[in-house]
Amino acid sequence: MQPIARSRLVPPSGDVDVVVAGAGAAGIAAVRRLLAAGLSVAVLEARDRVGGRAVTVALKGHPVDLGAHWLHAGPINPLVRLGRSRGEPLRRAPQDSHLVIGRRMAHPEERAAFSRAFDRADRALAQAARSGADRPAAGALPLLGPWRERIATVHGLLAGRPLREVSLRDVTDMEYGDNLFIAGGFGAYLARLADNLPVRLGAAVRAVDWSGPGVAVASDAGRVSARAALITVPVAVLASGAVRFSPPLPPPVHEAMHGFLPGTYEHVVLHWPRSPFAGADRLASIVGGRFKPPGLLARIDGTPFHYFELDHPTADRLDGRGADAARRFARAVLTDHFGRRALAGLTIPAVTDWRGDPLSRAAWASVPPGRYAIRDDLKSAVGGRIWFAGEALSRAQSGTVGGAWEDGERAAEAIIESLGARSAAAQ
Repeated sequence: MQPIARSRLVPPSGDVDVVVAGAGAAGIAAVRRLLAAGLSVAVLEARDRVGGRAVTVALKGHPVDLGAHWLHAGPINPLVRLGRSRGEPLRRAPQDSHLVIGRRMAHPEERAAFSRAFDRADRALAQAARSGADRPAAGALPLLGPWRERIATVHGLLAGRPLREVSLRDVTDMEYGDNLFIAGGFGAYLARLADNLPVRLGAAVRAVDWSGPGVAVASDAGRVSARAALITVPVAVLASGAVRFSPPLPPPVHEAMHGFLPGTYEHVVLHWPRSPFAGADRLASIVGGRFKPPGLLARIDGTPFHYFELDHPTADRLDGRGADAARRFARAVLTDHFGRRALAGLTIPAVTDWRGDPLSRAAWASVPPGRYAIRDDLKSAVGGRIWFAGEALSRAQSGTVGGAWEDGERAAEAIIESLGARSAAAQ
């Protein structure tokens, strides 16, 4: 499927001050800042589009995000501030949500009890994280009665892995009351932000040589020399060895890069006109029954589209069961709770597979217990010539496009300071 928005890019030419590997959110943010500072830049992007793990496609005439969809943490998300300054069509995520218990919609008192249990879990995780002990996040969940398993599943979905596999100190509080959506799709928004940037598509970076005074970057589109390189390729791709560094990266950097776990968050996109859920953009929790589905986002932008979400354990169970395993699973869950007649007219036009995509290998990067520091370990420059950036390096907004953008700007500022200091020293 092709994106609905194509950026108006300009071809980079010749050697530059900074070569950027990757035109996702971190790369776009960094390049905008580097160009504003007067530096020359060339961006090498492996895909045939910009945006990385954020892409909007047209399904049945509607824009639908196949990757990132939420603008999380509105008060601190730079893409929210930028969107408002640009007059982008942002809308706040609804505060009320659906709860299905077995084959019925929950009563108001059950929804209230579920909400209280969630609030209690959030407070317990936040308080335990401040204690300083880096241990599995699962151990910090309090007793929550009949809601504990469901709440643990949702937190595991947001962490990219089950809570027993992620660092307590790294669990991010997304504050769903402060989240937003953007009409027309998040991927389309990022594509607009890349207009007029010097990006070469279909140019996967294969090697970075930093043995000399600068860097030489080899890609599928040729070789570019620069004073510095910014690598925004997902850490799961870097850990696979897809990019060769010569000489090898220092051991602390190499170990940090390999310390992350690939986080899973996939969408089974439903077109379900007869869905029982009313109201646009509302989360739905489904409990009871034979299955334990991670979550659902209903009536996206007021349309018949829904996201049926897959977490890491669910995606693992579906592996090896054929290309339509996720579709069959979604139908089985919905039939179990709503009956076969309610599924009349349901179609499933798309299923994402970010963890199977060789250019992403994960939805985002998760941090296991005991490895809390690795996000910061990748922020220092290597040899004064190579920087890394991306959602994996963001602390407050890890796993989000806003976090990737924020970290791209951070890295750009560090490069500007370094190259400016070197230019001054040469005069």
